[in-house]
Amino acid sequence: MDLKHNKITVGELLDNPKSRAVFQRRFPMAMKHPLLGAARTVTLEQLISFAGAYLPKSVIQDTLQELQRL
Repeated sequence: MDLKHNKITVGELLDNPKSRAVFQRRFPMAMKHPLLGAARTVTLEQLISFAGAYLPKSVIQDTLQELQRL
């Protein structure tokens, strides 16, 4: 999948069934969060920056690699 140098938006990722499934499998609780809809305009780059405070780098890297393989 073309992540547009991590400039792809969360909304674009969620609209794609395959990438949505990746997020659903890896982060099921985040997918149920009430503010998920508000995050649709956030870029993947911004999400990575934010998630880095909460997730190990290996989890983020593994997720990015899986998305790139789609």
